[in-house]
Amino acid sequence: MNSWSRFNIVSVVLGFTFLYLPIVLLVIFSFNESKLVTVWAGFSFKWYVSLFHNQGLMDAAWVTVRVGLLAASIATVLGTMAALALTRYTRFRGRLLFSGMVYAPLVMPEVITGLSLLLLFVAIGFDRGFWTVTLAHITFSMCFVTVVVQSRLLSFDRSIEEAALDLGATPVRTFFEVTLPVIAPAVLSGWMLALTLSLDDLVIASFTSGPGATTLPMKIYSQVRLGVTPEINAACTILIGLVAIGVVIASVMTKRREIQRQRDEQAAFAGR
Repeated sequence: MNSWSRFNIVSVVLGFTFLYLPIVLLVIFSFNESKLVTVWAGFSFKWYVSLFHNQGLMDAAWVTVRVGLLAASIATVLGTMAALALTRYTRFRGRLLFSGMVYAPLVMPEVITGLSLLLLFVAIGFDRGFWTVTLAHITFSMCFVTVVVQSRLLSFDRSIEEAALDLGATPVRTFFEVTLPVIAPAVLSGWMLALTLSLDDLVIASFTSGPGATTLPMKIYSQVRLGVTPEINAACTILIGLVAIGVVIASVMTKRREIQRQRDEQAAFAGR
């Protein structure tokens, strides 16, 4: 603690204040009685009630949830497969091209990605809607899952897989019963990251969405241009709460898996 100078403490406090004070104010004013978002008039839940009666926002929220869950799940499967290919097969024809295509969305501006996908869907005659937004979110979130899972696979002990194979397990059974439980925290983290990116996306969804596929960020942005309303504050507060709950659940599950893994290792060493 002695290494912390006054300048460091002030810098950290100002940094966290800059990051989180707007979120705190947004949450507080979502319970404001007044329709004016800058004037506090008392505590009330009426804007949450009004939010659930706003059919436009509820429809957009339902689209966002469906797109997020589906895109995150598919991106997690594809990203894990890509991570396995890049980790286990270090030499194969086209590996450089494959890895470049996997990692390209990480550094590609969202405007370029959205415009490219829009041109692709128009060229193949694919009507824009729910599925185009889902495909777009799978495309740009898969690379994030690949990075997370690959970092775990690089430190994975292959000897336990070899032991399972020597004992007669098939490669498929070895993966599902040996490899997957070990890398499960990374896979879950990748899924959470992909879901968060999908829920938060505005730019790519704006290019690839169509009639009946308006996501919640798009709906909020279109309303914010006309002025912020307490309903938007309420919707954002609910999103913040859901993300926070998801992060806590993922952290607890990861911690429990890590504790269980350490216990299993200790039991295995004790049984030798």
